[in-house]
Amino acid sequence: MINIPRLNLDSYINGNSAQRKQFSNDIGEAFNETGFITVTNHGLEPELIADLYKEVKALFDLPEAIKSKYEIPGLAGQRGYTSKQKETAKGFLAPDLKEFWQIGQTVTDGDPVKEIYPQNIEVTELPAFNTVTNSIYKELEYIGIQLLQAIAVYIGLNENYFQDKVHNGNSILRTLHYFPITNPEALPVGAVRAGAHEDINLITLLIGASADGLEVLTTNGDWFPVKANGTDLVVNVGDMLQRLTNNKLKSTTHRVVNPPLELMQFSRYSVPFFLHPKADMDLSCLPVCVDENNPKLYNDITAGEYLDERLREIGLKA
Repeated sequence: MINIPRLNLDSYINGNSAQRKQFSNDIGEAFNETGFITVTNHGLEPELIADLYKEVKALFDLPEAIKSKYEIPGLAGQRGYTSKQKETAKGFLAPDLKEFWQIGQTVTDGDPVKEIYPQNIEVTELPAFNTVTNSIYKELEYIGIQLLQAIAVYIGLNENYFQDKVHNGNSILRTLHYFPITNPEALPVGAVRAGAHEDINLITLLIGASADGLEVLTTNGDWFPVKANGTDLVVNVGDMLQRLTNNKLKSTTHRVVNPPLELMQFSRYSVPFFLHPKADMDLSCLPVCVDENNPKLYNDITAGEYLDERLREIGLKA
């Protein structure tokens, strides 16, 4: 059986010391084995999630001429709209069959990092979209920080190790539309909704999806479908955390496959939150994760340098 446990986040946030320790062990072991968990009792209200998906659908239902005015050259897709088939998974020739919108950090406490981040772009036609996605961003950032605390304990670090590194971090909320395919015979060879890839960031939090399709690559080389229960979150390790822990925690390859032919005419929506640290975070392998049996596997690099490298690889940055 593949180890993708369903974990109760409330047992970490509000639990006793034994419950908190058990949560840390459970998330650590799953991230060590498969890199994926699902999370329940995370605090996101079902009504807010429903509002989110309502607004996401409304966004992508806008005419192409309206959406295209929000695609800003030079931002590498980090804010606003990215049109269809612009992102290509590393190692793939055919671009992914998707379009997306990205929202970034809003700095409100005078942190100088504010000058580095581009401004978020608001959809004037859909004021509720801006309000809902801002709320979702803040909620997921808080949830992600709690998960990182549990991960730090599992690694053997102080619980607050990540706190100053992710406060006002370069995290991204992405609203995704895998658009209908009305003529599948005309697709480029190998074109899929999201080619097999690993995430760039520390951890990713995914708020469900409107349809199946997410699959994770097992150690046996098989593809295993990942399904969340109701409003549960799917959480996985990104490459930055894998580098930092010298492969102790696994950034597992995953993909979104095309649906059966009879379902290709329907859209699929999903909303991942990519939790990033500040650009100056040192991603050098942690000494606690390096020993004679586990020699250092990665060169030293900052989070900002690594992000730039990866954005170029997937075609979003020149």
